[in-house]
Amino acid sequence: MTTPVALALAVGGLIVGVVVGFLIARDRARREERRPTGPTVAELLERLVRSSNNGVVVLNKFGDMVLHNPRAYELGLVKVNQADPRARKAAEQVVETDDPMEIDLSPLEARGRQPEAVLGEVRPLGDGFTVVEAVDHSEAIRLEAVRRDFVANVSHELKTPVGAIALLTEAVLDAAEDVEEVRRFGGKILRESTRLGQLVTELIALSRLQGAERLPDLNVVEVDAVVREALGRTTLSAESAEITITTDSASGLLIEGDRTLMVTALSNLLENAVAYSPAGSPVSISRRLVDGKVEIAVTDRGIGIAEDEQQRVFERFFRSDKARSRSTGGTGLGLAIVKHVAANHGGSVGLWSRPGTGSTFTLRIPAHIGAEPAAAPKQAPPASRPEKTPERTPRLVATGQESPDHGGNL
Repeated sequence: MTTPVALALAVGGLIVGVVVGFLIARDRARREERRPTGPTVAELLERLVRSSNNGVVVLNKFGDMVLHNPRAYELGLVKVNQADPRARKAAEQVVETDDPMEIDLSPLEARGRQPEAVLGEVRPLGDGFTVVEAVDHSEAIRLEAVRRDFVANVSHELKTPVGAIALLTEAVLDAAEDVEEVRRFGGKILRESTRLGQLVTELIALSRLQGAERLPDLNVVEVDAVVREALGRTTLSAESAEITITTDSASGLLIEGDRTLMVTALSNLLENAVAYSPAGSPVSISRRLVDGKVEIAVTDRGIGIAEDEQQRVFERFFRSDKARSRSTGGTGLGLAIVKHVAANHGGSVGLWSRPGTGSTFTLRIPAHIGAEPAAAPKQAPPASRPEKTPERTPRLVATGQESPDHGGNL
């Protein structure tokens, strides 16, 4: 039988339990209200590590991975769920010395398009833990290689005409009393100095196109006017080589671009066609609108370009026929300029070629949007005569703003 005292104690305990439960629930509710919304600091740190452009791996004192991000796999810092042995060995030294150190984590074997130069830094975190951070320096290494190659090529190309001018000048001094010899050597000095000046001019133009200077604002340009001006620039060299340049009828097409640069690019293509064509062979220009792009094609019946060299003709100082290019005074930069002019206009340059048959270079530039083609002139320029050329499918040659890029065949 329950006594009044026991009943009172039971009721009191129940009340105390209810009060304590209420206080705990209220305190928990207040903590929930004070807790900030959004991710915690730990979650943010994890996101930071995973989104980092550098490879990050945390190792314990046994060399086992505690944490890593996806970029560590891409850079080769982690393979088959294990850290690179070079990183683990460096981590052991860092734990012993408690001093950070740098290590080379570049791939030991080149495979495909993987990073070529990876530099790692190992830092102590305390309690036997270390962090290895890997950075991809491949692009900087490639750019440095391109720079060295470019400087070497420029030095070689400048050395040739400068050396020739010096030797010819000595010959002139030795033959000062022989008028005919002085005149002959003087002509050679003039040709070499002209070639030297052309080389410097084209180097400056190429540096501007590659981003050293801001390009002019693009305007609406008449394609027919570009063709006429480029023809005018190449008339002398074509007549000297006994080559006739013909064109199709005026098109009235418009593009958005810089007229001077477009004339330079087309002139380079024409000069290239003339330089690599036998005397008496034809060179033609055609233009048309295809899928919103204006195509300006230059076709020759010259020596052609081997398939394994077609990707290289746009490299700086590359010549498919070095002896012929030297004799015509080419600098090896003409097609590089064409490629960059096309790229800076949002277009591309295509190439079709077959040794012994000839070549077709095609400039593809976006057409002017929002305007009908301009009315074609009633009479074509006197220097232009239509010629039907065989239809060819130009082979597309990459002109990305890529790239490391060289280019030239003139």
